[in-house]
Amino acid sequence: MYSFLSNPPRFLFFTGKGGVGKTSIACATAVHLADQGKRVLLVSTDPASNVGQVFDCAIGNAITPVPDVPGLCAMEIDPEAAAEAYRERIVGPVRGLLPEREIASITEQLSGSCTTEVASFDEFTALLTDEELIGDYDHVVFDTAPTGHTIRLLQLPGNWSDFLDAGKGDASCLGPLAGLDKQRSAYAGAVSALQDSSSTRLVLVARAQAGALDEIARTKSELDQIGIGSGCVVINAVLPDAAGDEPLAAAVRHREQGMLDNLPVSLASLPMDLISLKPINVMGLSALRALLDDDPQTSGQAVAAADEVADLPLASLINAIEAGGHGLVMCMGKGGVGKTTIASAIAIALAERGHPVHLTTTDPAAHLEQTLEGSVPHLRVTRIDPVQATREYRDHVMESKGAQLDDAGRANLAEDLRSPCTEEVAVFRQFSAVIREGRTGFVIVDTAPTGHTLLLLDAAGSYHRDMVRQMGKADGFRTPMMMLQDPELTKVILVTLPEQTPVLEASILKADLDRAGIHPWAWVVNASIQAAHPESAFLRLRAASETQPIRQVGALAPRMAVVPLQAHEPVGLPALRTLF
Repeated sequence: MYSFLSNPPRFLFFTGKGGVGKTSIACATAVHLADQGKRVLLVSTDPASNVGQVFDCAIGNAITPVPDVPGLCAMEIDPEAAAEAYRERIVGPVRGLLPEREIASITEQLSGSCTTEVASFDEFTALLTDEELIGDYDHVVFDTAPTGHTIRLLQLPGNWSDFLDAGKGDASCLGPLAGLDKQRSAYAGAVSALQDSSSTRLVLVARAQAGALDEIARTKSELDQIGIGSGCVVINAVLPDAAGDEPLAAAVRHREQGMLDNLPVSLASLPMDLISLKPINVMGLSALRALLDDDPQTSGQAVAAADEVADLPLASLINAIEAGGHGLVMCMGKGGVGKTTIASAIAIALAERGHPVHLTTTDPAAHLEQTLEGSVPHLRVTRIDPVQATREYRDHVMESKGAQLDDAGRANLAEDLRSPCTEEVAVFRQFSAVIREGRTGFVIVDTAPTGHTLLLLDAAGSYHRDMVRQMGKADGFRTPMMMLQDPELTKVILVTLPEQTPVLEASILKADLDRAGIHPWAWVVNASIQAAHPESAFLRLRAASETQPIRQVGALAPRMAVVPLQAHEPVGLPALRTLF
């Protein structure tokens, strides 16, 4: 029996970064409990949710019985629809009364991930507190949980509407809470339920990968601060012995074991379960029931599809980048997809062809020096320290805008400045100087501000005004935003993995950038088993499961590359050179 299934409480929350298998494990847990005769409600608040696909039935924003599983019902809270309803509730009354630019600013302030999460939390508050709604269920299983930041927002003192109406804050995160004071008591009840270990269990889901483990360690730290400490760890998709002993499988197994032997300290004391990687995608009831056993089966049926996608080398993108003679290349994507590796490989290739290259990162988890393990002529490596940049920005805002606020107002502003957007805004102020170097040489950036952050700055006009004030109105003046929107200067490369959730998350990022007038130039599908041409039947089945996600990328990308999963960690110059 897995630890996370032992004596399960009424509420189970599954959380972790995208692509680790939260939805599959949540669905399998719900089926397992229902098979034991329990009445179960499965709820998804994940923007990338595919609960309906997993069960092969239509599930929407209403409680729906799951066919062929007596006692199990499910619902998918549509976070985008919830966020849109919030935006309209706030923007609707002032539309036509305020200038269009002000409307655009308010709308963009309400377009971030925090707005979506708070709106979703508002939707499922009743699922934690309303006995009339959930009284018929023994267990409620949630696919994804609110972050500590969102819960702290809901606990803050003060009146959100008065704070915003008085112009006391930028409201990048507080915006969605405007006018919601009437629901504060319901929120308090929901937070209390989350903090009660006898009724709630938090399951932190990861893979045996550094990025995924760091993400759940950060989540645990955030939730510990607000008294939510009932946690279990599930490491999903661990390569089983059935994958064979070919060099690729042996190397992956060795790499995963190294991760498990060196877990973040905050996770080491928690109960931990390992779930084996399955050879095919977890879709349908039989696959869900098999997910929680360790008897992976292989079938030759899907093997023939494993090599359908043609080889698309990274070198083809590097050649196209070089043809421009100079420019800014931004590698973007969710954490753990290999942005640092791809950015480093592109920079090395261009430098070794004799071009001056500046490789820099804004990723707090990136370690370019360790990745390179050496120097290359013509290559300069730097790092923008997001911690320092954010600290300086927060101090500046608290000293300026916070100077005239009362204690409650300062608490509101301080929490707003803990938003994920704050770090991006702070880093962008330093990053803007790097952008201009792309006019004369190659600048390769590992991660960059999202389209939402850029629009937040641009809609308010603050950054543009600062630049004009500093540089005057000289002919040919261009703001960093204008340079990022110039396809002749800037090439955005979206990095993803050949799996459904990472591809969906990358497509959401693409839409975010498109709104900002920045259109991705290319996509890179990283760590593809299919492109590595494995030999064992198990790995060939896994390779076949990548075909559809890679095709989805092909439908979105003007150009793309597929990088094989490496037998050895792509660290050091020789290993990075093998990527191109």
